[in-house]
Amino acid sequence: MMPGTTQPLRQPGRQAGRGGVADVIDRFLGYATVEKGLAHATRLAYGADLAKYHEFLQSRGIGSLDAVGRGDVEDFVASLAGEAPHSVARRLSAVRELYRFAISEGLVQADPTLGVRPPKAASDLPDVLTIDEVERLLQAACPDAAYREGAEQAAGQPTDPVALRDRALLEFMYATGCRVSEAVGLDLTDMDLEERLARVTGKGSKQRLVPMGSYAVTAMERYLESARPVLQARARSKGQEFQAVFLNKRGARISRQSVWEVVRTCAQRAGINKPIHPHTLRHSCATHLLQGGADVRTVQEMLGHASVTTTQIYTHVTPQTLIETYVMSHPRAR
Repeated sequence: MMPGTTQPLRQPGRQAGRGGVADVIDRFLGYATVEKGLAHATRLAYGADLAKYHEFLQSRGIGSLDAVGRGDVEDFVASLAGEAPHSVARRLSAVRELYRFAISEGLVQADPTLGVRPPKAASDLPDVLTIDEVERLLQAACPDAAYREGAEQAAGQPTDPVALRDRALLEFMYATGCRVSEAVGLDLTDMDLEERLARVTGKGSKQRLVPMGSYAVTAMERYLESARPVLQARARSKGQEFQAVFLNKRGARISRQSVWEVVRTCAQRAGINKPIHPHTLRHSCATHLLQGGADVRTVQEMLGHASVTTTQIYTHVTPQTLIETYVMSHPRAR
């Protein structure tokens, strides 16, 4: 404690009891998983953020949530000064949720996070590809000539199944603006190529339908017909079979890390000299739709954004409107 403060020293007896930090965190994570239906990745993020908070409290000799004051929370935020503002905001949000749970369970009496504000995030716009850069990225994955009908016969050899997969993956992510976790989690039963729709599962296990343009559908058809069976056979030879749309070289569901590697490698081949990652395709999809005249509410519906304004609660976007707006606005929808 700093000299001159009037805050009483915490006694050992205040560090235990039903508000024990580790115990409450475990109970909260269990509640969030079962009752709120958090996605696995979200639960891991909550766990990491709260572990950081627990570590901070331990460094101060605090073992009970009801022994925490607002000053402690403010100091916790200050201790994160080296992190990006959005990371600090996320960690503080996790701590707020922890206290809401603890109060609802009668484990603590007051919320010390009230009035504590995270640092302001910079207003930098996300990196977005131009339409030309998107085209170069897709061609770097697998050139058009390599998956046109009859291309294999003309070349005298089959097209690399991984190249076909990469082209389909990138076309799908740019066409739909989906998150990398949504593309990785896509199953065969989620695809309806005839209707040009896919069902993706987003944050909080919320599902939504997303439209695909003709370019994405063509790439998906080529991959599903010619490349995926080759990859699937590699898993079957080991007595395994996966329903995932996008498979790795061994025939199992592709990982998030592998998608990152696909994007990075194709960007290098395409000579794109700007920061690029899977989410860049999502940013680019949204930006190009809006530049093409799409309504912002329709785009938010398509991307599954949770941060909508109050007026959007009363705005109903029908699947037909979604498809019509998409076809009219997306550069690769026709």
